[in-house]
Amino acid sequence: MQILIAGGTGFIGEPLVRTLLARGDKVSVLSRNPSRVRVGSGIPWDGRNQGAWTKELDDADAVINLAGENVGEGRWTADRKRKLIASRIEATGAIVEALRSAPQRTRTLVSASAVGYYGDRGDEVLDESASQGEGFLATLVETWESAAVKAEPFARAVLLRFGVALAAEGGALKKMLLPFKLGAGGPMGSGRQWMSWIDRDDALRMVLWALDNAEVRGLYNATAPEPVRNSDFTRALGQALHRPAVLPAPAFALRLAFGQMADEMLLGGQRVIPRRAEAEGFAFESRTIEQAFAKHL
Repeated sequence: MQILIAGGTGFIGEPLVRTLLARGDKVSVLSRNPSRVRVGSGIPWDGRNQGAWTKELDDADAVINLAGENVGEGRWTADRKRKLIASRIEATGAIVEALRSAPQRTRTLVSASAVGYYGDRGDEVLDESASQGEGFLATLVETWESAAVKAEPFARAVLLRFGVALAAEGGALKKMLLPFKLGAGGPMGSGRQWMSWIDRDDALRMVLWALDNAEVRGLYNATAPEPVRNSDFTRALGQALHRPAVLPAPAFALRLAFGQMADEMLLGGQRVIPRRAEAEGFAFESRTIEQAFAKHL
């Protein structure tokens, strides 16, 4: 299979490229700085406009869109919000327009999304039929998905709403490890908020599943079957590291440091389940948080 990927140098993107290459696929990676692409063939693009990179679509069987700045990397100032929106909408729009202009053939678009779509919903169990929630993330994700589904006339479109992807060498888990190893870990705020997560290896496998199965189409929650409360997550992490996990991060301190981001990402949460993926045959290797931690720690 010949595959074009945007966001192929990130926490999910780079190991995905390695996995695709290992199974014999040809992978081209769209990048603003192709010299920094360590695996796959680097192709220059600016993440906004059409250009020479669109020729890569002529023979491509699939496009994977993981482009977008990390929503958890800094306080959500007005400027930061504009960048978070633009990095997703402009890249997705450019890909859809390139698909529209490419020679017509059977193609697949797998586009990343996020469980932030559901907003903070307390204990409500959320499958793919659940409505959009409230907040900045919910609006951002809805706009992002609306841009991606415009590809449907030109490609089989699959949207994966990812939860927090876990692996020890990067992402959210790596940031948590040091304080926990020092015995300073604990729940955020009350700890009752739900965390929808996915082992990164399962995230990679779900992308491959979407690529390889022609009947897979539309929206899927890319989260482990057993979401956990933040307090249970931190307890399991402490046990896996043989360290205490009893020092909470007060809600007021998180709000002071991170503002709106704290309320939506750290103190709020979603109880999301992958109903469609499981019903259609996807099998998770790490169903529980204990299985994920045993694998990575």
